[in-house]
Amino acid sequence: MNKKSLAVFFGGMSSEHDISCLSAATVVDGLDRSKYDIVLVGITRTGCWLPVRDVSSIRDGSWRQSLASAVLLPDAGERSLLVTEENGTTRKIRVDVAFPVLHGRFGEDGTIQGLFELAKIPYVGCGVAASAVCMDKLYAKALVNELGIAQARHVAFTLKELRNGEAYAQAKVEAAFGYPVFVKPTDGGSSYGVSRVDRREDLFAALLEAASEGTRVMVEEAIVGRELECAVLSTPEGTKASGVGEIRAAAEFYDFEAKYENPASETDTQPVLPEGKEEEIRRDALKIFNAVGGYGMARVDFFLEKDTERVVFNEVNTIPGFTSISMYPMLWRAAGMPLGELLDRLVDSAFYR
Repeated sequence: MNKKSLAVFFGGMSSEHDISCLSAATVVDGLDRSKYDIVLVGITRTGCWLPVRDVSSIRDGSWRQSLASAVLLPDAGERSLLVTEENGTTRKIRVDVAFPVLHGRFGEDGTIQGLFELAKIPYVGCGVAASAVCMDKLYAKALVNELGIAQARHVAFTLKELRNGEAYAQAKVEAAFGYPVFVKPTDGGSSYGVSRVDRREDLFAALLEAASEGTRVMVEEAIVGRELECAVLSTPEGTKASGVGEIRAAAEFYDFEAKYENPASETDTQPVLPEGKEEEIRRDALKIFNAVGGYGMARVDFFLEKDTERVVFNEVNTIPGFTSISMYPMLWRAAGMPLGELLDRLVDSAFYR
């Protein structure tokens, strides 16, 4: 069997750079070396593309010290990386398939997917449009609204609007709903720039923090309930949803610290849910995935509202985490699909497209 040249892209210019590196290490360890010749490309926080020698340099961070460089050629006839070594010599590496493990902006938002399209290189995950739509929570909400699936009420601010000042922002939010609220960048990652605001005097500072992570800011009413997630996988055989997992955050909400730094946060791949709710969430996840034009993989997040038991859509992640504590691979493992098989299916789906 001829091995395929598989390029893993990781790091990136988003605030989720470090998590991307953790995810990439897991992905590389899980890939079958008898099927793939693995090429690693790390993207620094400042946007420099570097060839990476092995997974150990991802774990210890030494890859960032490389003096070599790598460029993915947009020429569809080449389908190659152009690597310039430290001594100035160059070489081309053929790329049969790309696996972007890039969370957040400039990786999960359709930008690098567009480059893969130009180069005519098959790639894992959602296409340009679906990636862009899901990265911007306002666009995703607009599409989900057409499905009749419940979601939190929200208002949005452009960065220009925020120049109108604190009183303007307070009035706009308070005309829509009361406190507490959640403030988040519309097109940032899911972990950074997100704040819970319980008092009006704290609102504007939270808006400015969110504005540093994105091009627009969204304020949502707080939904009190359980945080639930569902993994979606599309393969040549069809699209299916995993079981439902639950996040039990050791904080007011599942922010970066609660997710990656607080050992008291827990995940449960087999939570006990009210009758019929798991089926409803799985059904809604597939509806949302199809509505946004999803392909390959996504994790769709929901709340199960306290008292009402209403299922409320939260967001879609088109390149979900692959760390040791990430729900996407955990849910498929719980469904009987180990990591290696999951990765094979994702790569197969790239070629099928």
